[in-house]
This record gives sequence, C-alpha cells and structure tokens, in this order.
Amino acid sequence: MATEDDGKIRITSDDLERVTISRAVPSAGAASPDYGRVSAAAEPEQTKASVFLKGWVYLGIAGFTGALLAWAICEPRFVDGGGRNTWANALLFPLMLALMCVGFGSAEGIVERTPRKAAMRGLASLGLGLVLGFLFFAIAGLIFTIGLSILAQIGPVDPRHPGFWLVRGIAWMGFGVAGGLVYGIVGQSGKKCLYGIAGGVLGAGLGGMLFDPIAMLAHGGAASRAVGMVLFGSATGIAMGLVESALKDRWIYVSGGPLAGKHFILYKPVTTIGSDQSCDIYLFKDPTILPRHAAIELNGLRATLRAAGPVLVKGRPLRDAVLLSGDSIQIGRYTFQYKDRQRA
Repeated sequence: MATEDDGKIRITSDDLERVTISRAVPSAGAASPDYGRVSAAAEPEQTKASVFLKGWVYLGIAGFTGALLAWAICEPRFVDGGGRNTWANALLFPLMLALMCVGFGSAEGIVERTPRKAAMRGLASLGLGLVLGFLFFAIAGLIFTIGLSILAQIGPVDPRHPGFWLVRGIAWMGFGVAGGLVYGIVGQSGKKCLYGIAGGVLGAGLGGMLFDPIAMLAHGGAASRAVGMVLFGSATGIAMGLVESALKDRWIYVSGGPLAGKHFILYKPVTTIGSDQSCDIYLFKDPTILPRHAAIELNGLRATLRAAGPVLVKGRPLRDAVLLSGDSIQIGRYTFQYKDRQRA
C-alpha cells in the first residue's frame, strides 16, 4: 500500500494477498446460551451395532438357557418309559417354561444394562411362569391325548409318523402362549402380549414337531431330551423376537453409542428417556444426560419429543419436536433414528 503525491491511497494486488482475517474471540465474561449446545465430550459415538442387541438373538439365548437349565435340574432324576413318575417327570416341563419366562422377562434388562429392571421382571416372570407352567402342562397333556385318539382312528399311532409330530407340536403351542403372555405382562403392554403369543406359538409349535425326529436321531434318552428342549426354548425365543420386530409400527433405533443396534419399540403412550434406571430407555455412561432427560409422547399418529435437557433433532437444538419417520435424534453421546412404519 502506498500514498501518492495527490494524497490518494493506492492498494496493489500484493497488498491484498497479504491480508489475513482474524476470528473474533468472545470475552471471558460473555454469556452464551447453553441449551442445545453439544460439547466435544458429548460427541456421538460411531459404534458398530452389536448382534446381541437384536431381540430375536437375546430372546433366543434366553429360551435356550432356560430350557437347558430345567433339563440339567430334572434329568438326573428323570425316569424313562413311563412306568413310574418322579418329581422330575412332573416338574420338567413346568420348570422349563418357568425358567424360559424368567429369561424372556429379564433379557431386555440385561442387554440394556438395567439390573433393577432385569431383577424385578425376572422375579415376576418366575411366579407367573410356574403357575402357567403347571396349567399349560395339563392343557398340553389333554390336547396331546385327544390328538393321539384322533390319530388312532386314522391308523396306528407311531412316534415315527409325521402325524404324531404334528400332534405334539399343536399340544406344545400352549407353552408358547404362556411364554408370550408372561413376556407381555411383565413388559406392561397388551400389544407386547399379542406379539409374544404369536411368536411363542410359532416357535413352540416348531420345537414340538421336531422333538420326536430329534429323539429318533439321538436314539432317545437324556441326549434327545437335552437337544429337543433347547431347540424348543431357542425356537420359541427367536420366533417371539422375529414376530415382534416384523409387527412393530413405531420404534427408536440406536444408531450410535453403547446401545448401538438396539430397537426400542414404542409401546407406551409416554416413553421416558434418561440416566435413571427406571426410564423406559436407560442411557448410561454419560454424565451430561439428566435422570429424566426427554420423553416421547404418542397421540394418535403423532409422536412428539419433549426435552428437559439438550437434544438435537436433525442437527437442531429443540425442546419440543413432532417426529417424522427417519428423523435423527442426539442425546449426549447417543444417536437415534425415529421410525414410523405407517408414516414412512
């Protein structure tokens, strides 16, 4: 830059190239709005989704574990042949159903890392499972007897006959009804009951039909009961998870954070979100999240997010927002996607 004789300032291209722009730095005492600001410590995690957070996986494991544990308790005292019955013969199937129900009831609390929820639902499932276990064991025995009598009118009753397998499968569907019923009751949702019953009936029916072919392959005895029962338990849990996933209409998918891959189906009119274990969606390992941080309210076809703490919806800080299918939500280190099958 130079000053000519006429007093005018001349700016050359070299002068322009040397110009730098400095950013204004707010003073230390300047106040800035805190609501909705996401600090570097609360940046969402890019976490790989875990397959163990899928409903059909953890419910299948729960059914497998419950059935195997019942077999391990009763098998040493179980008597083959039907000549005489021991406590193990009478308790095997009711105990299997009860322990499967404990697994189904507590599985969500375990994968969501809420020990309180897992313990409370597990205890409630144990009591309900034992009562329904003996009830449906009697009902299954009655259905099995009636089915065999009908089969006998058609031809000889033979455990190698597919008709015999079908009769057992139909009889065992009652166990699936009981398992799904308990799953929905402890989850405090009528819709969850219906999904659980539908899946339980499918899985238990499949397990029942495969029980006798497995017994033939294993040549009867303890090994066939072990394989048949864990298949029954696994199939029931897997089917419950698959049916629940297939029929869900509105849910929250965790796309980032410690629970990445988990689906939270919105069964209740109000679903609470926060760092308190009593919340429906418990968010842990983040001190920036309030005990009752936000809630999702369902009113007809509308889902509304109401926040008590910082929340970003589609990247914008909002206190109230009507959610549309596909909307992204960020709370602390967690990111979610809201899904609505009816309004996708």
